[in-house]
Amino acid sequence: MTTVNNSPTENLLTVAEIAAQMRVSKMTVYRLVQSGAMNGIRFGRSYRVSEAALQQYLDSANLPH
Repeated sequence: MTTVNNSPTENLLTVAEIAAQMRVSKMTVYRLVQSGAMNGIRFGRSYRVSEAALQQYLDSANLPH
């Protein structure tokens, strides 16, 4: 897992929010974060992903968004 430097004004999304946007399961998002394909931050037992990191992943994966 890689961490992202976030500005105070940048929104952090939950795994559930990302899964809903991408129309995949939460487990898929967990795997992307844990493999390093999508940058995320761990808070205790949960993860948060910045909107910029999500956009970067979508751009690199050439997925329609």
